[in-house]
Amino acid sequence: MRWFYRCPECGAEYDIEPGRYLCDACSAKQQPDQPLEGVLECAWEGSFPGGPDDVPLPVAKEFLPPLPVGNTPMWEPRRLREETGFPRLFLKDDTCEPTGSFKDRASYLVAGFAMEHGITEIALASTGNAASSMSGVGAAAGLKITVFLPKKAPVAKRVQVLQYGAELREVDGTYDVAFDQSLAYSKATGVLSRNTAYNPLTIEGKKTVSFEMVRDLARAREHEARRAGHLAELARKDYVAPDHVFVPVGDGVIIAGVYKGFEDLVRLGRIQKVPTVWACQAEGSSAIARALASGSFGAPVSSDTIADSIAVDVPRNGNHALSKLKAHQGKAVVVTDAQILDAQRELASKAGLFSEPSSCAAWAGLQKVKSSLRPDETIVVMLTGSGLKDVAGAMKGLGLQ
Repeated sequence: MRWFYRCPECGAEYDIEPGRYLCDACSAKQQPDQPLEGVLECAWEGSFPGGPDDVPLPVAKEFLPPLPVGNTPMWEPRRLREETGFPRLFLKDDTCEPTGSFKDRASYLVAGFAMEHGITEIALASTGNAASSMSGVGAAAGLKITVFLPKKAPVAKRVQVLQYGAELREVDGTYDVAFDQSLAYSKATGVLSRNTAYNPLTIEGKKTVSFEMVRDLARAREHEARRAGHLAELARKDYVAPDHVFVPVGDGVIIAGVYKGFEDLVRLGRIQKVPTVWACQAEGSSAIARALASGSFGAPVSSDTIADSIAVDVPRNGNHALSKLKAHQGKAVVVTDAQILDAQRELASKAGLFSEPSSCAAWAGLQKVKSSLRPDETIVVMLTGSGLKDVAGAMKGLGLQ
């Protein structure tokens, strides 16, 4: 099995090696204040030697850090199922990752790549979750982590970065300013960049959630059949793909990773088709939803939303994510901050799952479009960050601030 990078725009192929981030030809077309051009994907040729539940990844297992990343719970929320009328509703809970966010999936693979190639330092920009994630995973791996973080990032996320022993460089400005500063630093020093989308491994690490979804749905079907005594159903060994997946979206890397996972599952023959994936965005940061409606990205709009983890002016993986949405007939839904905070309170009070506002954009998105879905469809809502990461946001929703 041979791994390599492939440019989905022009088809160019590159070795997976330190210092390779973007496609040379396509990145040369980069325009100011626009999403990245030339974003690469991890690809392979040959047969996958793993087992039926294994995930093909371009980093050898022995180099991955000693942390329990992934294999997060898939909740079956009884009260929410009853109230929404969707008996096949599931919550994919990544709030319980080691550092409390979905970003651990990407950091895990990037850290493994660093260890495999003898790299000792990783730099990145973040709105908070990627920073705390890379800092925690880096601590377990014994790597130096340098973080560029906007000063307005939630206190809890800054505290995490410092507790994990990373070097914190606070930035006067937005995530986009931090992104540019971190790139300048990695280019000047030669350290590995973990910047989202810019490093293709960030997308590849996040695809693991799709593999877990189909595995866990197959297990759920088996449990249901066992309880009902349906022996024919118990004999079935095929995987189950959801009909709809609701994803909180900011820069577009998580949704691209979700799509990459389902594409790989189709290629491996485990599922028959890619499900309908919904890009759930905050009204104050909805560049990808606007581009899906209009066909392309226009001038950047300053973000303004309580959902800090999905607040970006320029979605760095916007072009790549948009191409995935178009190719698979994906959809977008935009929700207000008030709807996000209502969703946060509902998830906590009716399912016992406390997620940060950015995560709750996915639940708010489902609530907004649920009348267009069939009651018999299988729906997965992705919850990507713990509510304890942004207590101030939750206090606003409760009228305490």
